[in-house]
Amino acid sequence: MISTLRLVLFSFSLLAAAPAIAQQQFINVLTGGTAGIYYPLGVALSQIYTKTIPEAKSTVQSTKASVENLNLLQAGRGEIAFTLGDALSDAWNGNEEAGFKTPLKKLRGIAAIYNNYVQIVASAESGIKSLADLKGKRVSVGAPKSGTELNARAIFKAAGLSYKDLGKVEYLPFGESVELIKNRQLDATLQSAGLGVASIRDLATAVKIVIVPIAPEVVAKVGDPAYQSAVIPAGTYEGQTQDVPTAAIANYLVTHEGVPTELVYKMTKAMFEHLDQMVAAHAAAKGIQLQNALKGMPVPLHPGAERFYKEKGLIK
Repeated sequence: MISTLRLVLFSFSLLAAAPAIAQQQFINVLTGGTAGIYYPLGVALSQIYTKTIPEAKSTVQSTKASVENLNLLQAGRGEIAFTLGDALSDAWNGNEEAGFKTPLKKLRGIAAIYNNYVQIVASAESGIKSLADLKGKRVSVGAPKSGTELNARAIFKAAGLSYKDLGKVEYLPFGESVELIKNRQLDATLQSAGLGVASIRDLATAVKIVIVPIAPEVVAKVGDPAYQSAVIPAGTYEGQTQDVPTAAIANYLVTHEGVPTELVYKMTKAMFEHLDQMVAAHAAAKGIQLQNALKGMPVPLHPGAERFYKEKGLIK
């Protein structure tokens, strides 16, 4: 009789715990390499979620950035991800050359955030001063099929260059590229990131650098509205005494259709209410502004994000 009673009580306790277990939610934040900007911003975002959404367990995953992030979201292996706008458009349309075998139609938008700047940086001793000077040189173009590498292909093509014109092509993340330049094993690196990215700051303090200009007419030849002419202001990096023209591409935060509406609403709201914590993680977050959150979004908005923007009057 006692054992039967214990069994009944145990079963009841399991039933009582079931709702709590069911309510446990997960937020895996997909970022990029640790030397880039996605990662520190992702860490800050995860910390914000931990404080403001206590029913959810938040984690951060370092990845190869845009393309990998979007494929992971489509597979349901993440709840929110950072991505470049051109990669997001390629994913939605299923551009196989960009790394998407089929259209990723489960993707849903959360917010446009800050701009990435295509930053081509060479050691001064390499003699590289222009895009044409990259011919025959050793250049790192970012991790294979990353957003950075897609940017490299687009910019080089617009400038009349191909990878075959380069002396050697390395597909390396930001940190490794910088170390090779320091060791004189590489001449230049193309890095698509927010201004003041840690990797280039590190390089500029170690060796004299040259930031290679990308003229507005080259940007126009890319033929993609995601690419806009922009400027890397003088003083962004040590030894940089003049403004340098370049290309900028918007970054986005995205999710997928399987993430609950209420959770995405809370995620969107929490970020915009704690932007100071994002800026503290990296100055690039100063570019995250509510009024620009819907600008150029290449995929449908998630209903949770849409609810937040309706509350704020951005959507009627």
